[in-house]
Amino acid sequence: MIASRTLKHRRALAVGAALLMTAGAAGVAAANGDDAGRPPAAGQPAAHTGTGERAQPKEAAALTGSAKMWRKSTEDVTFTFDAHLSIKDRNDPSQATGTFRFVHLDKPGGKGGWASGRIDCLMTGGKVATATGIIDKTNLPEIKNRRVGFTVHDTGKGKQDRVGYSWAAYGATQGQPDTLAKCASSAPYEKVRSGTGDFTVLPWTFDYPGQ
Repeated sequence: MIASRTLKHRRALAVGAALLMTAGAAGVAAANGDDAGRPPAAGQPAAHTGTGERAQPKEAAALTGSAKMWRKSTEDVTFTFDAHLSIKDRNDPSQATGTFRFVHLDKPGGKGGWASGRIDCLMTGGKVATATGIIDKTNLPEIKNRRVGFTVHDTGKGKQDRVGYSWAAYGATQGQPDTLAKCASSAPYEKVRSGTGDFTVLPWTFDYPGQ
């Protein structure tokens, strides 16, 4: 009995520590939506496939899609994400993989900046995702190898999703601090321009600490 309690206590501490280390001050948001097709929460049975077997979730969280931002000016701003967290890494968002890309032009086909890179953290809660990544390709040398963050609110198909980014408070990527915590970003305050694309957020499935 004592050994069993000790094992459960250690497991709870380990899971809690992993979540705290990766979440930081942003906290941890658990998935609690009722969307059809979403993976079952940890500890809950998976849905039947109709073949006598239960379908298993393929990944713990995801952020995918591409769209342009709505602007009053002629600016052409596009964000693209392909970020994933596997089931085996469900309790460690810093093991997320994938890519991101953003382009900011003064007008369609005009001048501006662009950057792309690899995802290094992904957390989702309901239909909101926060991700970070390291820029490895860009036409702005001063921001290469920097970490940048993104927040996306998937408001549903046919609606205007929202997007935020870590450098929002500084006006430009060049003004962002050199250090940024993983999965850190701003509130998703910008709207997607209708008809230019859509984002999809898969709610995070993780293991709650045991009792």
